[in-house]
Amino acid sequence: MTGAVPLDSLTWLGIAAATLISEDLTIVSAGLAVGDGRLGMVAALTSCFVGIFLGDVGLWALGRYGGRRVLAWGPIARMPLARLHALGHWLDGHPAVIFGSRFLPGTRMPLYIASGLVGTRPWRFIFWMFLAVAAWVPLIVVATSRFGPALAGPLEAVFGSGWLAKIATVILVVIMLRTIGALVTARGRARLGVRLARWRAWEFWPAWLFQLPVGLWIAWLALRHRSLTLFSAANPAIEDGGIVGESKSAILRLLPPEWVIPWFVVPIGAPEERLRAAVEGIAQAGWSWPVVMKPDVGERGVGVRWAHGPADLEAYLAREPGAVVLQQAHAGPFEIGLFYVRHPDAARGQLFSITDKRFPVAVGDGRATVAELIERHPRYRLQADVFLARQADADRVPAAGEKVSLGRAGNHCQGTEFRDGRHLHTAALEAAVEAIARRIDGFHFGRFDVRYASREALARGEGFAIVELNGVTSEATHIYDPDASLVAAWRTLMTQWSLAFAIGAANRARGHRPVGVGRLARLVAGYWRRRPAHRLSD
Repeated sequence: MTGAVPLDSLTWLGIAAATLISEDLTIVSAGLAVGDGRLGMVAALTSCFVGIFLGDVGLWALGRYGGRRVLAWGPIARMPLARLHALGHWLDGHPAVIFGSRFLPGTRMPLYIASGLVGTRPWRFIFWMFLAVAAWVPLIVVATSRFGPALAGPLEAVFGSGWLAKIATVILVVIMLRTIGALVTARGRARLGVRLARWRAWEFWPAWLFQLPVGLWIAWLALRHRSLTLFSAANPAIEDGGIVGESKSAILRLLPPEWVIPWFVVPIGAPEERLRAAVEGIAQAGWSWPVVMKPDVGERGVGVRWAHGPADLEAYLAREPGAVVLQQAHAGPFEIGLFYVRHPDAARGQLFSITDKRFPVAVGDGRATVAELIERHPRYRLQADVFLARQADADRVPAAGEKVSLGRAGNHCQGTEFRDGRHLHTAALEAAVEAIARRIDGFHFGRFDVRYASREALARGEGFAIVELNGVTSEATHIYDPDASLVAAWRTLMTQWSLAFAIGAANRARGHRPVGVGRLARLVAGYWRRRPAHRLSD
């Protein structure tokens, strides 16, 4: 360490500031620099300590002085207000948990912001933040300076001695330290177990990873048909074929009204005018509460909520500035996805896929809280963050045998389990779907989401009601059956996209033009811009 380069004030400030961007990468990099003699131990400890401690205090200050703006930000927006206040009051009596959160990834931000937002003992929190950073920084810097260079050797053999090897070393050490930190507590071990279980269950893989082979197949189809956007011509009746960002209400208007759950649109406008129009519309339609609310433009079931009275409606309209579709609540209790495909030259279409949707329900045992029931369930624990974020009474202990609904939106990402529903197929059901699809001039490819009360009536092609119709980028969602194989899922999706391109080619020959590449890029960009505003569904 005697050869360490003295640290000037500008570099010292740079290291401290870098911790505000990524404290893990910064502190590990500082430790590696100490290990190879480029930085002194005292300089590394003080610069990292100051930066991390100020960042922690900044999170607390964000909660204290950001006020209600904080409630609309990122992961905090997904926490029910009652749970956030309960967390803050609990922290008042257990400030030492701040120390433990430093060693448990993913807990620090909500804890610190909650303590600032609703906590009442600021100096106790800051004291425990100080202790946590004082323990964390020397531990990581010293450990990295001692063992980091030993890891760098093998990586340099692979990546060479340049910057690539240094980056690989930093990333590897960060992963190791975070893994060790997760194993310190029982909750951390449980979270790590959930992460590993999600990777074993491919239905929970990140979309980009799961869709990668399908994306390559789409690229091949685009080359084969000499058009990247040819699939958008599969449904001339739907705006842009139903790629993304289409209006739900515009599609609902195409459907035979006798088959659709009653609905109407609350347009953009002043909040008080929107609320008045919504309440008057519900009264004129003769609906009873609850009613279902959802954005007119939205994907993957995001933002679907149930209003149990005017107060819920007012709160939702205040948060959702765009047009909102209000729909009469259907008692169900069953829901399926019916994926219909028809080539323009074919006399009849086919039900390409049927998805049997199973809504998540926790059953009380008289001892465990709702949160504990979720975290112990072999499947629900894999989406615990989704379920807990919508539970205002997660600390309640349900009675033995009591059923607690964990979700009512029929979407996989919202916690609904998808099963292969081929056993629900009948000739009468297929004929009913065919008749409905034929009423839409220019529709050939998409999925009807349907609710129904009786399996016997469904088998006769009767007694079901359409929630909505999804266009060309909808999926044959039966592939997410937990018992299905990954290869079978890929095969189904590749077949689906082949059909979409073939139907688009047939419609192009009839004079229907696909969307342009620029238009496609704008649609996708618009979807990604809307994602941060997305909220969980009921």
